[in-house]
Amino acid sequence: MSDTAPVFLVDAVPSGTTAVLDGPEGRHAAAVRRLRPGEELVIADGRGEAAACVVETVQGKESLALRLVRRWTEPQPQPRIVLAQALIKGDRGELAVELATETGVDVIVPWRASRSIVKWEDGPRGDKALARWRGTAREAAKQSRRTWIPEVTEPATTRQLAELARKSAATVVLDAAAEAGIGDLDLPADGDLVLVVGPEGGISESESETLRAAGAQVARLGPTVLRASTAAAAAIATLGVLTPRWR
Repeated sequence: MSDTAPVFLVDAVPSGTTAVLDGPEGRHAAAVRRLRPGEELVIADGRGEAAACVVETVQGKESLALRLVRRWTEPQPQPRIVLAQALIKGDRGELAVELATETGVDVIVPWRASRSIVKWEDGPRGDKALARWRGTAREAAKQSRRTWIPEVTEPATTRQLAELARKSAATVVLDAAAEAGIGDLDLPADGDLVLVVGPEGGISESESETLRAAGAQVARLGPTVLRASTAAAAAIATLGVLTPRWR
């Protein structure tokens, strides 16, 4: 079974040797991807359970009959990366979510930073924005062949983020002006590693003080200044090398 077989999400991976892929995922596989008998795919529940399958028959443009050939459970990498991503204007927030998912983030916390231009107010508009982030994470997980879909939590305030930092194995706040580089930090081998990325205007001094008081370390990523939409992905890739995640 090819490791690059497309991934389709299901509510639960069947325990038997056959399955039917229907609903939106089945229509996408049959009508958009145009998979045919004998082709391979992977079904996953988004929580680490997955099965490699071969298409047996195509039932119109609505569903596929599958034969399951291998089943496995994929553990989450350690340490888990929890990204606190400041809200960003326009579609750059969704870009940040997409890139972070592709590089392996485990949890995304939308952060209501004081300098964020965007404010997700409680109500329908905020709910719609959160749904877009969650939908982006789901599609990016499929695109990058992940069996885990990152959890996108409810938006958090700085006070809530500080509480998250206190409970984590380590918290790293990205700041281009920091003296220490991310490679200079003492990073954990397991537990939750919280990564904080501020808005385009940067993290305020009071926010930085609050997070440092909660145990956060402040570090720069490199010699250049990245946009808020791309910094997380670069940092997650770096952490993949500096910790056991990619070993």
